[in-house]
Amino acid sequence: MESAAQTQASPTGQAAASGGQPQDVNPSIGARVSQLAAARPHAVALWSVGLDGGESSFTWAVLHQRSSQVAAALATRGVGPGDRVGLGLRNSPQFVFAAFAVWKLGAVPVPVRWDVPDWELARVLEVIAPRVHLGADDLGWIDATENDEVPDLPDVTAPHLQGICSSGSTGLPKVIVNERPAVYDARASAPMIAAWREVSRPQRILVPAPMYHANGFTTLYNLLAGDILVLLTKFDAARAAHAIERHRITHFTAAPTMLQRIADLPGVDDRDFGSIEWIIQGAAPMPPSLVHRWASLIGPEKIFMIYGMTEGLGYTALFGDEWMGHQGSVGRGFRGTEVRILDPAGQELPTGEIGDVYLRMPRFDGYHYLGTAPRLPTTEDGFVTAGDMGHLDADGYLFLADRRVDMIITGGANVFPAEVEAALIDHPGIADVVVIGLRDEEWGRRVHALVEPTDPANPPSTAEIIGYAKGRLAAYKVPKTVELLDRIPRSEATKISRGALVAARGG
Repeated sequence: MESAAQTQASPTGQAAASGGQPQDVNPSIGARVSQLAAARPHAVALWSVGLDGGESSFTWAVLHQRSSQVAAALATRGVGPGDRVGLGLRNSPQFVFAAFAVWKLGAVPVPVRWDVPDWELARVLEVIAPRVHLGADDLGWIDATENDEVPDLPDVTAPHLQGICSSGSTGLPKVIVNERPAVYDARASAPMIAAWREVSRPQRILVPAPMYHANGFTTLYNLLAGDILVLLTKFDAARAAHAIERHRITHFTAAPTMLQRIADLPGVDDRDFGSIEWIIQGAAPMPPSLVHRWASLIGPEKIFMIYGMTEGLGYTALFGDEWMGHQGSVGRGFRGTEVRILDPAGQELPTGEIGDVYLRMPRFDGYHYLGTAPRLPTTEDGFVTAGDMGHLDADGYLFLADRRVDMIITGGANVFPAEVEAALIDHPGIADVVVIGLRDEEWGRRVHALVEPTDPANPPSTAEIIGYAKGRLAAYKVPKTVELLDRIPRSEATKISRGALVAARGG
């Protein structure tokens, strides 16, 4: 099976990846799966790494057959064109079968977090209103379809590519629905760095993020371009490092917390990461020390940092070697994106002054929300903000401060949690840290640090942590209180809910 995966990395991979499809024709996604199965039936397209580390592989012929069988079974449950189907499954072959099946029926897949309490899941599903929701209890039902007859399905195009669940800054259940119809567009699957340099195709892409997150789900479009996916059922730093070596991974996208955990592995400097051509870092700005760490592991020119949001409003980006001259930046406008920094009254702020970050991109597919969450603030000339704050330097590089809703006003001064977290994470006794603002009679809000120690048996003291912060931050930004936790409560996508952490501590 290893040789099958390697075969796809041949110089002919670019032509094979197209499945013989002319580039000016945009077939439905269901038709695209059929094309790939016909053009390369025995090519391994997907690897799955289970919770126990065991692996399984799937060819294009199998993906086509299994997704058609699941599609027929979903049709018997009433799924048809335009319907929404919730996919509350872990990263798995069954998730891929189901996503392709939904598209084959002309329906809209909506990946849903499965790592939430039942009450929260119920609230999200009320907003999605899916015709069918597939959860962990449906895995057996999906597997049983393997014995069904393989149907001959009509070619149908879903009206929307997908929905992605997000609470954003509102805390309200929100599903972001892409306005683009579910057709295969080779341009949308092109590697982002192809605008700067040549990238070998097909790529071998590790998927460490859960597929309910946009970073995980969008790798299905790479799969449709003929790239090979290696799914981690659950992120584990050691398992990710092993997969990079074993499958000669050329690319992956990861949040800073994932990159930190891989970089902290014992002996990681001796691992063979030579196959990596580039990585994307997203979700949050990387602490400078982590950029330098990964630069030493793979080279700064292979680190691609990008800032954007699920709505697809625009992007800024830069490479690691470019970042070295603008440390802390998330880059300049990418793909025609324009950036403005505005004050609350909508007036443009001068260079270096922090305000609300607004983006505008010429090619914007559009989106709409399900649920009652309000649309994002938009200027009359089409600039949109997701609520992040930052500033531009004289060269037009964007530096993020934090989300406006996360900003802590303490003693009348503004403190951005991300800045405090970046200062503390370099302490050798701190494995993870989250900073929140708690109600305080004297300060209004006090800066409070939640710390996960590197060694739980020998954690740093409060005095040590505060003293460390004082050496790196202005006095008003230093945490006034510290709380040790066995584990920071992050989601599978390594995200946190600051609002929930504040509420659990009395607001």
